[in-house]
Parts: sequence; C-alpha cells; structure tokens
Amino acid sequence: MNPGSLADLSQDLESLVARAAPSVVGIEGSPGHGTGLILAPDGYVITNAHVALASRRRPPRVRLQGGEALKAELVGADRQTDLAVLRVGSGGLAPLPLVESRRMKVGSLVVAIGNPFGFDRSVSLGVISALDRSLPGRRGTRFEGMIQTDAAINPGNSGGPLLDVHGHVVGINTAVIPYAQGIGFAVPAHTANWVASVLIRSGEIRRPRLGVSARGEELAPASAETLGQSRAVRVYGVESGSPASGAGLREGDLIVRADDQPLFSIDDLQRVMVLGGRPEIELEIFRQSERRRIAVRPEQPKEAA
Repeated sequence: MNPGSLADLSQDLESLVARAAPSVVGIEGSPGHGTGLILAPDGYVITNAHVALASRRRPPRVRLQGGEALKAELVGADRQTDLAVLRVGSGGLAPLPLVESRRMKVGSLVVAIGNPFGFDRSVSLGVISALDRSLPGRRGTRFEGMIQTDAAINPGNSGGPLLDVHGHVVGINTAVIPYAQGIGFAVPAHTANWVASVLIRSGEIRRPRLGVSARGEELAPASAETLGQSRAVRVYGVESGSPASGAGLREGDLIVRADDQPLFSIDDLQRVMVLGGRPEIELEIFRQSERRRIAVRPEQPKEAA
C-alpha cells in the first residue's frame, strides 16, 4: 500500500474519532462500568440493558467527555435485545444518530469506542467479520441479527458505538465470548433505532405473540433470486392452538414479508408487530415453491400487573 494512502487513512480515522468522542459517555454504577451513546441533545442516552440494570440500589451516573458526572434516570430497558435508554438532566449534548446498518458488508472497516476496564474512550479498529449472527443471550433469550467484529471489545465497552468509516453508528457493542480473541458482537443500529424509539415513548417493549419457533436464515442463490432478497425467516415449529397455528402457518414455511416489509431476521418480524399498531398482519410465505399470503392476528401481551 502507498505510504500516502496509509497517512490519509490515519488522518481520516483521527478525524472520525474526534467527531464521535463527545457523543460517547461512561456509565458508572455498581458493581461495574459501561459505555453509552448520546442519542438526542435533550439528554437521551442508549446503552446495554445489562449495564443500565447492573445496580438496583442506586441509579447510574453518566460521565460526559471532560469528566462531568450526571445522575441518570432509567427511561426503559429491553432484555431481549439487551438495550436500554437513560436520560440525564442536561441539554445541548452532542448526539450521534443511529443509521440503517444493512448496507454494511463483511470486511468493512469499523471502529469501536468505549470504556473497557474503565479506560475512558478507548478506540479499537477492526472489520465486520460476519452479519446476522445468532447467539444465546442472558436469561434464556436469544440475540438475532448480530454484527460480529474483530475490533477489540472488552468488559466496559458494552453500550458503546460501533462506527463505520464515515463516523455513522452501525451498531451498539454488547457481547464478548469469554476467552475468545477477536470475536465481539454488536446490536445492529436498525434494531437499536426502533427499540430506543419505543422505549422513549412507552418505557418498555411489549411484543405480540405468534406462537412459532423460527430464525432468520441465508437463502440459497436460486431462492434468493426468486424471492428478491438474500434472507428470510424459517419456521421450525408451530405451537398448537397459537395464532400462527390458527392462521395456517406450518413447520418449514419461509416467511418472506410482513405487511409488505421484507424480513431478514426475527427482529424484523417483531418490529412489524410492535410498530404496526394493527390487530392483524399479513404474512407472505414461501411453501413448496409457491408464494402464499395469510393473515394472522397475533396474541397481544397482557398488561403488566
């Protein structure tokens, strides 16, 4: 590589970090620390649920660039995506917006900024190693559609941003595999975006129930060409007496679209059900080489006691 190109890359990364750093905050609580990202100038901060909920005895504190520490209130948390929103009583903060992250490709350069082991605003550089990973979460949950990266992510990075080379937030760093090297994960920004919006509005995510076990999967080239998309959601089981069973969904069905929106992961399906605001959704499925449309009325979650 031309030395001039390396110098240009170095300067671009330096500029990127300088622009992004004011939007990255430390989350201080007991027993540990984490990272957060300012979403809006009026004090909304996104982080991981396991960071925000780490201490039940006292509210977390948000430490801004420059060292000022502010008391934070918990706006809402969603354990299923490991995301939470805090709010601090301060205006004029420097936000970084979440962007559509499906445009990212394996091999794209990314930068992680966070507070690993309390080392404020540490920066690491890597690539996107894989997209749409699925891995076990906390308390029996399962994370879907995760971004895998080899950018160094350690305890304390949780809740911090994963940035592309333009300085756009493409993910929220959330998980590491103990003892592994070069394997970290981030919640994609398109998931974090809708989850944060609902948490700010309602304080919780109330997911309607279909009654299926399913997961997103990569399609074979022939199927991808036929359906016009590279991924869809495969049904592996249907609960007896569930809304899905009543609507005629079967094991092996490929759910391609919901309310005319393409589905790449379970998160996409949940987003349609949560944000749709209608009692019934229309699913487009692919079964035995045939496209079919079925209407299903998801079971609405019960009101909290």
